[in-house]
Amino acid sequence: MKCPFCGKLNTRVVDSRPGKIEFEVRRRRECQACSQRFTTYERVEQVPVMIVKKDNRREEFDREKILKGIQKACEKRAISVNQIEEMVDTIERDLRESSEREVSSKVVGEKIITALKAVDDVAYVRFASVYREFRHVADFIDELKGLLPQECQTIELDQMATSGSDTIASSKAGKGGQDD
Repeated sequence: MKCPFCGKLNTRVVDSRPGKIEFEVRRRRECQACSQRFTTYERVEQVPVMIVKKDNRREEFDREKILKGIQKACEKRAISVNQIEEMVDTIERDLRESSEREVSSKVVGEKIITALKAVDDVAYVRFASVYREFRHVADFIDELKGLLPQECQTIELDQMATSGSDTIASSKAGKGGQDD
């Protein structure tokens, strides 16, 4: 390693430890020529994973996009920052360890949905509603049916589906047709 102070190549490693991020090593080095110390970081060079969007555009995998989407779904829920980070780490690791260099955005979305469903039903439904582009209350009801115990599914949600629009209309009429 070349010394940044004197430019000589004769340096030695004084200390090594894991870095702040995964796959990183922090090394403290000392120049044998000028005795100055400096820090270097080593990272594994990763082949970029390309995400193929719905319109066939390709963009490099962006961990921050996944993190922001999961954080938004988990807003005001009892989910720790560590749990969110673990979900993102697992998704990223799965994508990078795969032999595929191009992955569809649908695969990424399903990985996020699976991770959220295992942690929190409300966060899962929030994300699914945006990702799967729910357009009607019936879309929510169909998704919620899968979360309820079998005996509850047919009774309560079917009743809601048939009377849901009537209930909404009558509640608005009771308020004089105004939304809060």
